[in-house]
Amino acid sequence: MDEHAIAERLGLLPTASVSDALDRLGLPGSLRGIQRQSTGRSVAGRAFTVRYEPVGEDGAGTVGDFLDDVQAGEVVVIDNEGRTDCTVWGGIMARVAAGRGIAGTVINGSCRDTAAAESAGYPLWAVSRFMRTGKDRVRCVAVQEAITIGGVRIAPGDYLLADADGAVAIPSGRIEEVLGLAEEIERIEHEIVAAVLDGAQLADARWQFAYHTLQRRSV
Repeated sequence: MDEHAIAERLGLLPTASVSDALDRLGLPGSLRGIQRQSTGRSVAGRAFTVRYEPVGEDGAGTVGDFLDDVQAGEVVVIDNEGRTDCTVWGGIMARVAAGRGIAGTVINGSCRDTAAAESAGYPLWAVSRFMRTGKDRVRCVAVQEAITIGGVRIAPGDYLLADADGAVAIPSGRIEEVLGLAEEIERIEHEIVAAVLDGAQLADARWQFAYHTLQRRSV
């Protein structure tokens, strides 16, 4: 299956079901502390990874020049070590990314100019919003190399899904397995709701469809 079809299937799922599927497979993937900051649209696509670090003694920093290399449909994933005292994404980047068809941005750190992102219809997730610039405070030190956010390793080309509940990362080599399980979990949860609305007791319906074991790791 090609990556566009995979991203389309992934985009139909909620992060909750994907997180349960990852749990069942014993895979880390849920990016704790990262929340949606703009637009009501969920995004799914391959990761374009970026890592920042504090500036050196010269105080010179760089922000955002990597954007020229991001392809349409990719999700920019930035690790700024969870810093909330300065930003690594702002209005220029959101407007440019929206115009180029980039799927969205997920930041382990802060963003700013969220009104500009909203105006451009650009999906954005981050730990927080804060207006102070990252220029001369942080610098970009790695692009398209593996990063780790909260114990979750994200390599270039892995898959990202982000929605109202946050963001999850899925290793590219396990994507079809995760998709199959997440779709099964979604189907079962819909059947539980249908059974209850048809008159069953919630406890009985959950027992019938083994709800409490859906995310349990297989031995």
